[in-house]
Formats: sequence, structure tokens, C-alpha cells
Amino acid sequence: MQFQFNSDSSVMGTENVAERIEAQLRERLARFEDRLSRLEVHVRDENGPKGGGDDKACMIEARIKGEKPIGVTGHAGDVDSAARIAANTLVQRLERHFGKGDRHKHDPSPDKVI
Repeated sequence: MQFQFNSDSSVMGTENVAERIEAQLRERLARFEDRLSRLEVHVRDENGPKGGGDDKACMIEARIKGEKPIGVTGHAGDVDSAARIAANTLVQRLERHFGKGDRHKHDPSPDKVI
């Protein structure tokens, strides 16, 4: 799975932002890795130098092999929290997309004997 990271200049002031977010996403999405071709992450500060709460945004687009991509956005006061919120939402959307059967791999239920 490829990982592409994009950000505006105000967000890159923090050290290792791309590495931290990539590690966090790869950990959270490990079970879907064989079904995803690429993750695109866009991080931005929505109101620039003015500051304010929840002004950092993280948009994640998951490219599913052979299907339409799924995109989610998280907002928070810092980039890492915004990425965590977006990752949680993406996991929920992928679980719903691929179905609950993938989440719970149980043995088939035995036939009832009467």
C-alpha cells in the first residue's frame, strides 16, 4: 500500500509529522492493507496564523483496489488528533464497506440436528 502525504506550510513546522501519521494509519489499517492500493493524506491549518480551536484538518482518502475511493476528514486542535479522528472514521467506513463478515471470522454454524 502506497502512502502519500500532503500538507500546507504552516503544518510542517512540527517535526516528523508525516512519519507519525503514516505509522499511526498503517497500524490502524493493517487488516485492510491487502485491499487498499494507496492512502492519500492531506493536512492543513484552516485559518492559518490566526489560531483558534479545531483549526487543523486531516483528510484521508483510501484508494480501494478496483473500486471507488473512500474519503474522510477529521478536525481538531492539533494535527495528530485530527489524523486520529479521521483514521477512526475511516476504519468504521471500511468495516461497513467490506462487511461485518470480515470483522468476525467465525466457523460456520453447525446444522441443527432434530
